[in-house]
Amino acid sequence: MSILFEILKPLVDFVTSIISNLGYPGVIFLMVLDSAMIPIPSEIILVFSGYLVTTGTFEPISLILAGSLGNVIGSIITYYIGLKFGRLFIQRFGKYFFIKEHHLEYTERLFQKYGDKISFLGRLLPAIRTYISLPCGVAKMNLLKYSMYTFIGSVIWNTIFTYIGIQLGSKWQEIDNYSIYLEIVTGSVIVGFVIWFIIKMLRKRRSNEKSYCIFI
Repeated sequence: MSILFEILKPLVDFVTSIISNLGYPGVIFLMVLDSAMIPIPSEIILVFSGYLVTTGTFEPISLILAGSLGNVIGSIITYYIGLKFGRLFIQRFGKYFFIKEHHLEYTERLFQKYGDKISFLGRLLPAIRTYISLPCGVAKMNLLKYSMYTFIGSVIWNTIFTYIGIQLGSKWQEIDNYSIYLEIVTGSVIVGFVIWFIIKMLRKRRSNEKSYCIFI
């Protein structure tokens, strides 16, 4: 067993027990907790579930969709916490969820920089994905758009870790040995998103300039 899993053994045992006994509903339940700021790493959930794909317990597409559904449900819960209670929730209860106010401040800066699309980008950032829903709720982002971005981002994240679990098979507990490859994939997705966003903004600016010239 790797060092990471030795440290997290009680949590790993809990995750594997829930999934082994409940199947897809167990995956959905755990992913709801993960996205609702409960410290249960989705990496463990998905990599173990990916291993179960190799045993015939799960079907990969169904697994990814189940995990993504859980992410959306959990994220909507967190969204409404941000909508109703905002920063006050973090100040009073954040410590119980291992969340500090500077976590929220950082995600708020990302939200101000990238707008509502940060709900998609945030699902691909390991340190941010759990907390991104709070500033989206505080900003009263359109719920339908928020859910759509969350689902798409979750599908990408869940596909990556499910694939890793399938590739590792019975050695799924060695995931931390492959963290560098995950960082490369995640970084590539983020860079691609930033490039797409910049191109879109430039096109919008040019379109506005043309409209202004025609008006003159």
